[in-house]
Order: sequence, then structure tokens, then C-alpha cells
Amino acid sequence: MRTQWNMLVAVVSGLVLAAAFPDLGWWPLAFVSIGGLWWALRDVGAWGGLGLGWLYGIAFFAPHVWWAYIATDVVPWAALSIAEGLAWGLMGAVWAHVRRSGLIGNSLLAGPALFAVLWTGMEQLRSVLPFDGFPWGRVAFSMADAPVAALAWLGGVPLVGFAVALAGAFLGLAAERGVQRRPVHAAAAPALAIVVVFAGGLIPLDSRATDGEVNLAVVQGNVPDRGLDSFSQAREVLHNHAAQSTLAIEEAAEQGFDIDLVIWPENAADIDPRGDQEAYDLVTNAAQEAQAPLLLGTVDYTPVDGRYNTSLLWSPEGAVLDTYTKQRPVPFAEFIPMRDFARMFSEDVDRVSVDMLAGEDPAVMDAYLESQGRVVTLGTVICFEVAVDDVVRESIALGGELLIVQTNNATFGHTAESTQQLQMTRIKAIETGRYAIQDSTVGVSAIVTPTGRVVQETGLFTAEHMLATVGLRTDITPAVRLGGWIAWGFLAGAGVLAVSAMGRRLRERYEW
Repeated sequence: MRTQWNMLVAVVSGLVLAAAFPDLGWWPLAFVSIGGLWWALRDVGAWGGLGLGWLYGIAFFAPHVWWAYIATDVVPWAALSIAEGLAWGLMGAVWAHVRRSGLIGNSLLAGPALFAVLWTGMEQLRSVLPFDGFPWGRVAFSMADAPVAALAWLGGVPLVGFAVALAGAFLGLAAERGVQRRPVHAAAAPALAIVVVFAGGLIPLDSRATDGEVNLAVVQGNVPDRGLDSFSQAREVLHNHAAQSTLAIEEAAEQGFDIDLVIWPENAADIDPRGDQEAYDLVTNAAQEAQAPLLLGTVDYTPVDGRYNTSLLWSPEGAVLDTYTKQRPVPFAEFIPMRDFARMFSEDVDRVSVDMLAGEDPAVMDAYLESQGRVVTLGTVICFEVAVDDVVRESIALGGELLIVQTNNATFGHTAESTQQLQMTRIKAIETGRYAIQDSTVGVSAIVTPTGRVVQETGLFTAEHMLATVGLRTDITPAVRLGGWIAWGFLAGAGVLAVSAMGRRLRERYEW
């Protein structure tokens, strides 16, 4: 009976974690969920930990990435949920070894701290493996409206994730000690959880412009809501963005708003203006109307063995001023690893007929802006890359004064995919200390301050634009400076903990 009860707790806790993310966005439930996982794993062995953790992970991921079902079909969605859920299964197995090894003893602090290290290490591991990982769904991305989010400024996504897991483990420990009739620990643990959650509020985040201000026209031209077939409407999408640019420029003229930079999203000009006359004319005309550079997304089919997802910085004279090519294409979405094997499970893999290749240069572009009288360095990540810590961190470390996230959410319908991505952009704004612009073909697009606050936002599947004055900043946050060391430190710590716990258990079993 206890096994069935633990299974129920694990599944319900996973579903509760999904509710902490958009569109529901009930972030306090993340702590409850992690506390539930602690409870479910409290007295199981390694195989039980594997099974219960895997159930938890699947129960979380299946609703969290429901947009994968909308964009593809049941098999890719189920495969993604099951594969990613395994990360929590491995964590559960290791945690069972840790508990039974005697490493945590009866301490009030050691158990939650070690649990949080394992959680954070697990998130870091699945962010890099396999195929460059899948960092979507890390618990820190549910915390954009929580006080603990400010810890992103200090240590990035891993530190926020550690704090959330620590607070959740304290709640689980409180329930456990309550059943054991240890009232002091049962009362102290929730108090410690509250301290952890609100500790980030002590960090004084600053959103002031330190290096000037720029006026932006952010264009969302909209895409027909036709799932994956949206990509077949490239010329219509291009015209939509050109038309919406004209409206933005007209509104700016009425307001006396001098545009410094026009931003179009990923895939806004999939017909590459460098090789198509109509696309060239539309893009050049948009930049000329604004009398400012235009940042736009296109697809480069010139490689003989694939294609590039590329951003172009376009001048009013029709010249390419700078380029950036996406470094982290998404496996099974933009390129297909093991295509023949994957086809055995779903023929949808052949919808990606030409694999996307990875760019090699960092996500920065240099734009000379007349209002500043100087070259301004832009951090220009593309879509999924906003979740990839090292790509964002490098773009700021190399001088990015503004973080721009160009994205295309057209294939995911009216799901939470776009709002989940906006939460990532908000956390990254805090982490980098930069104003962040999320510009989507269909929404949600937004302007975000360095404190993670959304000051403008568009709807979903609407044609809209935003005019915004944002600050430029060049200071480097501790998270940008040290974030890589912090992330790998958590992964190494989890590895050392796993080896130590399993080594102790082996010695006990064989009396070495």
C-alpha cells in the first residue's frame, strides 16, 4: 500500500510542478511539489527512487511541453516527456543511496542541502546531455515573479534552482519530522524555507541606464496559425512584418519618437533578402522608412550540407552590417540526430528535410547608432538559446549592452510555449543585468527591465508592435562573471555526492 501511495504522491507532485509554470504560473507550488518528491522518496531503495523519480519527471514534463504535441504528434511529445523524465529518475536513485549511506545523519540542514545539490546537478546534466541537452523546464524559470528570482543576478539559473530545491526540501523534511513527532525540526524547517525564498529580495537590483538609452521599434507581424505548415507561408509572413513596420514607423512619427533600431523576429524574412529581390526591397524599404538599422531573422540555405538560422543587421542602404548564426539548433526540431532510427518511431522527422547547422561565432552584433554617436554591442540570441546559459552569458561578457531574443512561436498554437519562453527571458534579464527584448513572429513579445519586470507585452497570434525606450548597460553581473563555474560546480558536487554515497554503501555491503 505504501508503494502505491508513494507513486500517487510522485505523480501528483509532478503535476503540481507543471502548474508552477505558465500559463498557470502558480510559482509557490514549485516548493510544494519538491516537498512532495522528498516525501515520496523518503524510505525507498535505489530502484524505487528511479521509478518514483521517473514518474515525477514524466508527470511534470508531459503537461509542461504539451506544445510539442501540438506542433508534432503524440509520439514525439511522449518520447520527449519520457526521456527528460528519466533525469529525475536518476536523481531519485542517487538520493536513495545518499539517504541510506548515512551521509545526512539527523541534521536539519544536511539533508535538504544535499538534496538541492542533486536537484541542481541533475538540471545541469540534462541541460548539456544528450545532443547539447534540453534546458527547458528548469525550476528557476518558474520563479520570475518570486523574490528568489533575484538570486539569478548573483549566480544565474543554477543558484535560483538550488534555492528553490532547498526550500522545497525543507518543506518535505518538515512533513517527515512531523510524522516522526519531532516538533522542533517540524517547525524550524518551514521557517528556513521562507528565509530561502525571500533571501533574494535583499539583493538590490538596478534597472537604471548606465550607458545611454535607445529607442526601439519591435515588430510582431503575425503568422497564420497552421502548425508546422506555418513555415510554408514565408512570403506572407515577410509582407506581414513589412506592413507592421510601416505602422510602427507611422506611430513613431506621430509621437516624435526617433527610432534607433527596428527589430523583427526569427523567421520574419525566411526568404533571404540577400538572394531574393522582393525580399531585398521590402527589408530595405523598412529600414529606410525608419532611417535606422533593421535586425531581422532569415534562413541561409547556401551551405551544401544544411542550412543556417541567421540574424542579419540590415542598413537603410540595403547592406548587411553584421550577422549572427544560431549556435545551438534544437535536436529533433531543427536537425534530426540518428534520422533512420528516429523515423522508426515517427515519420514527422522528415518534415525537417534539411538539417540546421550550428554557427560558431558568439551571439553579438555591433550596430552604429546615430543617437549614441558610437557602436553599440547587441546581445542577439535566437529562440531556444535564451534557455542556454553559456550562449547568453557569453553574449553579455563580450560586451552586449542589450539582450535581444528573436523567436518564432508560430508552430505551437495557443499553448504556454511562448509564455514559458518569456519567463526565461525575464530570468535572463535579471541574470545579465540587461534590458531584454523578446520579439516573436506571433507573440508573446515583450520589453523586460533588468529587474525582470515586463513593461510592455503583446498578445498571441496578433499583429502588433511596440515602441520602447530602453537603457544600455555594460556592467557585468556576478552571474555572468562566475556563472559557468557555479553551474559546473553544482554538477561536480552532485557527481562527488553520488560516488561517495554509492561507495559507502558498497563498502558496507561487502565490508571492505
